[in-house]
Amino acid sequence: MLVTPKIRSNICLNAHPAGCAQEVRRQIEYVKAKKAARAGTASDTCVESDVSLKSESSPRFVLVLGCSTGYGLASRIAAAFEYGADTIGVSFEKEGTETRGGTPGFYNNMAFDKEAKAAGVNSITINGDAYSHEIKKRVIEEIKKLGKKVDLVIYSLASPVRTDPDTQELYKSVIKPIGRTYEGKCLDIIAEKLTEAKAEPASEEEIATTVKVMGGADWKLWIDALTDSGCLATGCTTLAYSYIGPELSHAIYRDGTIGEAKKDLEKTARELDLDLQKKIMGHAYVSVNKGLVTRSSAVIPVISLYLACLFKVMKANGTHEGCIEQMERLFAEKLFAGGEVPLDDEKRIRMDDLELTDEVQKATVANMNAVTEENMAEYCDLAGYKHDFLSANGFDVDGVDYGLEVERFDMV
Repeated sequence: MLVTPKIRSNICLNAHPAGCAQEVRRQIEYVKAKKAARAGTASDTCVESDVSLKSESSPRFVLVLGCSTGYGLASRIAAAFEYGADTIGVSFEKEGTETRGGTPGFYNNMAFDKEAKAAGVNSITINGDAYSHEIKKRVIEEIKKLGKKVDLVIYSLASPVRTDPDTQELYKSVIKPIGRTYEGKCLDIIAEKLTEAKAEPASEEEIATTVKVMGGADWKLWIDALTDSGCLATGCTTLAYSYIGPELSHAIYRDGTIGEAKKDLEKTARELDLDLQKKIMGHAYVSVNKGLVTRSSAVIPVISLYLACLFKVMKANGTHEGCIEQMERLFAEKLFAGGEVPLDDEKRIRMDDLELTDEVQKATVANMNAVTEENMAEYCDLAGYKHDFLSANGFDVDGVDYGLEVERFDMV
């Protein structure tokens, strides 16, 4: 059968296996090209499994929690194909079957494992609930089987729900403001229309449950379990991802329920950093990344319009980055560049430095104030936003013939 995107309420409900695989290969090729450029060689002379860029600080064995999409997938690709690191990836994805398609992350994982094997890089992908004790134990068993210790742990889980592994209580996160109602314009990228969105303030219970899902509690459980089991190498670094965004979005994001969770994540990072320094001379950081089109950002009020206007400005400036560009730069220029990792006053790595310049923000806000449904193409990067939205599910990817029927959903 032919596979075409099924979109409802700014969410794409299906995925194209070949498109997901091609997008993974595109990200791998980008990393290999950057590796060659940084090494001062031509990309066509760079051997796939070559690890000449390795230094004492570069990663050799990496655990990625939330490895299947977005920043987690890009982190795994950067670790494996720029540094030759072995990886274990954990994600909770729906598998494809003979008659029903799987999630984008399922196909991304299959494609990554296939490309890693071809490049001579070891990879283990575990499909299961990363919040559970069962998966933590399974990962620890796999690490011990390999007889190696992990030197980088990426925490990039982005589930809207979390089951507490001790109490089995289910927590659900919400995207709401705190203290007052929030109203603003939203962009329906498929219909190319502007709509007005309104979000009522969160209750105290909703704030607390969002922190339970998206805060630092599970990250700490993982690091404690890995440390106690002796799975972390001396000097191991762990990293979680966050977003702050512009002032115009703070009411719904940084000062809202998600922001409270991210503040908890940052507090956890500072606590883990002190603990790891004492135990294994390690470090814990939060990387504040640039705003990008993800499965979650597409449904947050105002964010979709902001991103479309932001992309227009940053592409004109030549400073736009996607997930893989961000993670490659994070690894090569921040984490593993040698010397101390550059941090802001709150001990965070700032990868949103290009997004939040005064020049970019002023131009983006001007675009948002000027945009109407009649002049969207002038002030918004409609094509770029729509491409990112679709390619995250394997659609609108260069090099894929969408006119070909997909015979087996579980093949890439």
